[in-house]
Amino acid sequence: MAAVHDLEMESMNLNMGREMKEELEEEEKMREDGGGKDRAKSRKVHRIVSKWMLPEKARGTYLERANCFPPPVFIISISLAELAVFIYYAVWKPQKQWITLDTGILESPFIYSPEKREEAWRFISYMLVHAGVQHILGNLCMQLVLGIPLEMVHKGLRVGLVYLAGVIAGSLASSIFDPLRYLVGASGGVYALMGGYFMNVLVNFREMIPAFGIFRLLVIILIIVLDMGFALYRRFFVPEDGSPVSFAAHIAGGFAGMSIGYTVFSCFDKALLKDPRFWIAIVAYLACVLFAVFFNIFLSPAN
Repeated sequence: MAAVHDLEMESMNLNMGREMKEELEEEEKMREDGGGKDRAKSRKVHRIVSKWMLPEKARGTYLERANCFPPPVFIISISLAELAVFIYYAVWKPQKQWITLDTGILESPFIYSPEKREEAWRFISYMLVHAGVQHILGNLCMQLVLGIPLEMVHKGLRVGLVYLAGVIAGSLASSIFDPLRYLVGASGGVYALMGGYFMNVLVNFREMIPAFGIFRLLVIILIIVLDMGFALYRRFFVPEDGSPVSFAAHIAGGFAGMSIGYTVFSCFDKALLKDPRFWIAIVAYLACVLFAVFFNIFLSPAN
């Protein structure tokens, strides 16, 4: 076992040495070609992103076509929309909402409300409304830190697919497992990104910067624990003048990410529609959606 471990460490060091040598050669070539510092810096950013987001076998393909066109428009746009809605309710419609949820926000036409489930847009628009400053800061920080590099690699269509799959899964799961509670926040989408990325790191653990692999997993777990703790507080320890908010979206979003998200993010250099894993994940997801719709129409206690 010790010999195998030594061989693995030696192979890892050789790979790192080779990568550093390639980087130095490429920077030297850029200087000779008059590429300039800006191009070298851009290339360095893409190399870092590729190491954090892709297994080794896919990095070469990414670096050959790496660019910021289109830029990460989806994740930035959705973040700005969430921030604008929060500012609207916290500033232009003042209420005691900066720290935790106030009952006034429950009148928003965006939130998921069990009494207004016929307004189907609420199953998606609830992601725009947040329960307080900690809630929105946590979601925005996580989706920007993780979403921007993901979108640089996988582009907006794929990242948007995973994000919205988590959002929809979150509201539908809440309508089944916590059918009498309100739902706010983008945690379903954020957890979908985290779930897809987590699975990618887990499966390709030895290739995605091994030295930082454990650190990344620990950071993700720490963020999940803190966020889930706040969600459980809002659900079970809400003040008397407030209203409990469901936390089921976190779990459902994570599962959506670990299935659809992992499939999408692991097909970086492949046609997504030709991957049978993608269709298996989509069929399973749609089956769950149809069951949730049937439950809401015929079986829900909120009817």
